[in-house]
Amino acid sequence: MIDYGIALPYYRLHVVPAVVALASPTWQREVWLDPDQSENLDHVVHVLFDDFCEADNPSRWLGQSLRTEEEAELMASLGAAYGAVQDSAGADAEDEVYLDSPGWPAVISAAARLAQVLVANDHTALSKLHDAGYR
Repeated sequence: MIDYGIALPYYRLHVVPAVVALASPTWQREVWLDPDQSENLDHVVHVLFDDFCEADNPSRWLGQSLRTEEEAELMASLGAAYGAVQDSAGADAEDEVYLDSPGWPAVISAAARLAQVLVANDHTALSKLHDAGYR
């Protein structure tokens, strides 16, 4: 595995929590469906598809906000799973419609796998910095 690094660490700080949110059905129901909360599915989608990555075509973000080819491949899988739900639910559907969609478990599964890899890769990079004497 080649770690291409992160040229845009600020972007990564948005991407990882967005993926983690997509991996957590409890978070989605407790936060996204609460009108008093500012985070919702629309926010997460903008982070992953518009602002800090292109989840449906993430390869150009390799070395920018994604560290490895595996991350890019898993992000593409997440983008495809989300796209399938969006196609069936409709782009303007409420968050609850997405969460209740038959395809939503595939989004959660893809996000969970990607979240594990993102966090593991960040921990590996941090460990290497520590071993090199950075504090």
